[in-house]
Amino acid sequence: MNPPSLSNLKIRPATPDDWPTIVDFNSRLAFETEGKQLKSDVVQAGVQTLLNDATHGRYFVAEIDGRPVGQIMHTREWSDWRNGDFWWLQSVYVHPDYRRQGIFRRLMQHVADLARATPGIVGLRLYMANDNANARQTYEQCGFQFEHYVVLEQLLSAEHNLPRTSERKL
Repeated sequence: MNPPSLSNLKIRPATPDDWPTIVDFNSRLAFETEGKQLKSDVVQAGVQTLLNDATHGRYFVAEIDGRPVGQIMHTREWSDWRNGDFWWLQSVYVHPDYRRQGIFRRLMQHVADLARATPGIVGLRLYMANDNANARQTYEQCGFQFEHYVVLEQLLSAEHNLPRTSERKL
């Protein structure tokens, strides 16, 4: 496959009609990075909720010639220390056929530019699996630096636990 021309790359806000692609990309992302199999009905409901209510955050889709090839989502976190919001970058995914061609950087830059243009946004944050060396290198090249924070989690229901599969790709 010849590399696509990034001159044909368009980044746009996701619409409610994008839910099947976003659910597929999220499922692929969870399996590739963490070996987790998402529950399709749960992730579909979560994606559709966000697409229909921007107070939770927003998805952006990268397209080449009308074909979705990547996505990024941001959610919000209020910081009383800084009197403003951080945008957490999540569900970042580029289809394997389109990786290492600058699409991720363009998605990241698109959201960073929007954040800079939005009053009250004080920074961007993201999290990644500890052992995802490829992601770490890419994020550092995009200007992210590691802080001293560790993300901890306590699930309130066993229903939301996502077991790891035995296979894992990096």
